[in-house]
Amino acid sequence: MSAPFPAHTPVMTPAKAPATARSRRLALGVIATGLLMTVLDGSIVTVAMPAIQNDLGFSPAGLSWVVNAYLLAFAGLLLLAGRLGDLIGRKRMFLAGTAVFTAASVLAGAAGSPGLLITARFLQGAGSAMASAVGLGILVTLFTESRERSRAIAVFSFTGAAGASIGQVLGGVLTDAAGWHWIFLINLPIGIAALLVAVRVLPADRGPGLAAGADVLGAVLVTSGLMLGIYSVVEVGSYGWLSAHTLGLGALSLVLLAAFVVRQGTAPAPLLPLGILRSRSVSGANLVQMLMVAALFSFQILVALYLQRVLGHGAAATGLAMLPAAAVIGAVSLGVSARLSARFGDRNVLLLGLALLIALLGLLTRVPAHGHYATDLLPLMFLAAGFGLALPALTALGMSGAGEENAGLASGLFNTTQQIGMATGVAVLSTLAASRTDTLLAEGRDRAEALTGGYHLAFAVGGGLLTAAFLVALTVLGRPEPGTRSPSADRARGPESETAHRTDAAPAA
Repeated sequence: MSAPFPAHTPVMTPAKAPATARSRRLALGVIATGLLMTVLDGSIVTVAMPAIQNDLGFSPAGLSWVVNAYLLAFAGLLLLAGRLGDLIGRKRMFLAGTAVFTAASVLAGAAGSPGLLITARFLQGAGSAMASAVGLGILVTLFTESRERSRAIAVFSFTGAAGASIGQVLGGVLTDAAGWHWIFLINLPIGIAALLVAVRVLPADRGPGLAAGADVLGAVLVTSGLMLGIYSVVEVGSYGWLSAHTLGLGALSLVLLAAFVVRQGTAPAPLLPLGILRSRSVSGANLVQMLMVAALFSFQILVALYLQRVLGHGAAATGLAMLPAAAVIGAVSLGVSARLSARFGDRNVLLLGLALLIALLGLLTRVPAHGHYATDLLPLMFLAAGFGLALPALTALGMSGAGEENAGLASGLFNTTQQIGMATGVAVLSTLAASRTDTLLAEGRDRAEALTGGYHLAFAVGGGLLTAAFLVALTVLGRPEPGTRSPSADRARGPESETAHRTDAAPAA
């Protein structure tokens, strides 16, 4: 799908795709491994937090920064890293990010003080941003045939969706068996292997260089604005929504981001060409993603907390209890989603996935305080198939308006909205759940009932966010844009139609 871009947008020298299907599969494996390390690192640490606190002497408030430092760097640098990847080469950015992440993981594993661990986590977030921002851009330029690209996106989406559940299992096992240090040190052999393979199989590309698009002022505005905004959101639990700290920093963040938008409309070489947002598929998919990711925090994290704090499961048992959802997501995203998108279109598959997820959170509002996993939670895990349908379709829509020269930017934008949605979901839903729990405790409810009541409220609000995402997808993504045809419709028509579409819609990815 084509989208209008400014005439001055720098043109990247097209990547030379690996010659064989085997090389492309290896490249996909490397990109998926980089994403898996990023997702694992976001979830693997959650089950090790008590051990980290006891060993390093973190205060309760300080302990939250083991997560927040990573999130702050990751979310704040994604957009900048995506643009820099377009300018200096996406392969170079991916390699540099993987190297930074791997080195920072070793530093985190060797940390003997709270300050050193938080510093290492910030560097891990920076490395993850560098690699993740361009990974999807490499994928969509590497797999140019529509059916092949759909399968690759399905693998990419499954890795992200299932990685969090795998991280919870792995984190519990490693912490119990070898100590919390190994949740970080395990990244060393994986990172080295990924680098060695990536050097050989990722397509070489060469951007126009920093001089062609290094909007320094825009970079400062968007990075500082995003970091301040994320910081104000993740600290809501400490200061409250209406505190001077939250409102002041939130307002300053909005001012910086507004100044960034103004700058992008006047800069000779903008960091974010505003034309990319004129594509309904790009802007609509990013909005849907923010709402969806914010809502699904209530499934990924709060269900785990329900298992541990209400049903009394241990860390490893909690991770294992979430594995059926990961298995369902994998079966649907890898075996079904691409075929359904080819036949019915990405938008329709997205709507079906969102409908299943709305049903999932709706039923979770009814889980009892003294429930049983086998009867009250396990049957609901099958509705997690909505992840496997929605994520690949949404990813395809989010990247559909990007051309070769902007694939890294679109990838960085898509990942940035994901992290903004995650941070917002963490702050809003966890705050609502905690507030409701405190209210129920004050009314004399026992702890299990109070906790469950708090989770019920978060599930209900998450369902509302998913409903809003469904309505945006239904309306904003509802009609083809002028002069374009749906890529998924071309897949249904066959290879001849795909060839014609690629010719007509150039420079679309």
